[in-house]
Amino acid sequence: MTVADRSADIAIAHALAEAAGAAIRPFFRNRFDREQKADASPVTEADRAAEAAMRAILEERCSEDGIVGEEYGTVREEAARVWVLDPIDGTRAFVTGRPLFGTLIALLEEGRPVIGVIDQPILHERWTGAEGERTRFNQGFAGVRHCAHLAEAHFGSTAPAAFSGDQLDAYTRVTQDARDAIWGGDCYNYGLVALGQLDGVIEANLKLYDFAALVPVVEGAGGVMRDWKGQPLGQGSDGRVVALGDSRLLEPVLERLGG
Repeated sequence: MTVADRSADIAIAHALAEAAGAAIRPFFRNRFDREQKADASPVTEADRAAEAAMRAILEERCSEDGIVGEEYGTVREEAARVWVLDPIDGTRAFVTGRPLFGTLIALLEEGRPVIGVIDQPILHERWTGAEGERTRFNQGFAGVRHCAHLAEAHFGSTAPAAFSGDQLDAYTRVTQDARDAIWGGDCYNYGLVALGQLDGVIEANLKLYDFAALVPVVEGAGGVMRDWKGQPLGQGSDGRVVALGDSRLLEPVLERLGG
C-alpha cells in the first residue's frame, strides 16, 4: 500500500475518533451510569455511547469490513479488513476523572494492524499511525527516544493486578534493572513511548482491542512492538506485549521476560 492508498482509511479513522470524543466529553467528571462486567472491569454509558457512534459510521461507510469492539462484540470477523475499537481504554481512569484514558481505533488487513489511532478527547491529543508512514501527533510528528541501555530506560505498565504471579515476576526482572518504572496510564503510556517520554511498556492479558491500534503508532514513531517471544503482534497474539522506543532494548527485555 502507498501513502495515497491509506488516506481514505485514515480519514475514516479520524471521523471515528471525532465521533467517539463527542460522545465521551459530556460524561467526563459528570454523572453517568456504571456497571461491572463479568471480568470485574467497569463499563459506563460513555463507553457504550462512543462505540455505538463509531459503529454507526462504519456500517454506513465500510459495510463490508468487519468490526471487533469491546462493548458490542464482533461482526464480519472473517473479512479481509477489520476495524478494532476500544471506546475507552482506561475506564478506571475515566471514572475517577483522570484524563489518561484513550479511544483506540485500528484497521487490520489480513489480521495485521496497518492503521492505529490513540485519541485522548479531553486533552485533545491524537496519535495517528499508518504502515509505511511516520506517526503523527496532532499537527506534528511523533518520535521515540534513543535509549540503548536498560539501566537508562523508563518503563510503564497499567497495574500489578493486570499480571499473573509469574508474569509480574517477569516484569520485575526487567524493571529492577531499569532506571525507573511507573504504574498507571493504559494506552496513554504507548503514546508517551511514541513521544520519547517513556522508553518501554510491558503488559499481559490484553485483548485485541487493547493493543491493535498501538502497533502502528509506536512503530511509525521509530519504535518496536512485539509479544513476549519477540513475534510481531496481530489478530492471533496472546495478549503479552512489549513496546520499546529503541529496538536495541528488545533483546535484554525479552531475555529477562523469559527468565
